[in-house]
Amino acid sequence: MIELGMIGPFQMMLILGVVFLFGFIPTIIALIDILKSKFEGNNKIVWVLVVLFLNLIGAILYFAIGKNQKIKSQLIWT
Repeated sequence: MIELGMIGPFQMMLILGVVFLFGFIPTIIALIDILKSKFEGNNKIVWVLVVLFLNLIGAILYFAIGKNQKIKSQLIWT
C-alpha cells in the first residue's frame, strides 16, 4: 500500500542527484576557470580555497566578485 506524502528510494535518489549536480557543477566550473586564469599575488590560492571550502556559495562568490580580479591579457599584434 502506498501512502501519500512518503518519499521512496527512487525519489530520494532523484532529489539527491539534482542537489549534487546543482552544487557540484558550478564548483568544478569555477575551479577550472580559476586555475586557467592569472591573478595578482595570492588571489588564485585564496579563490581556490574559498571555492573548495564553501562549495556552491564559494562558486557564486567567485563568479560575482572574483572574475573581475583576473589579469586581462593584452594581445599585441605586430
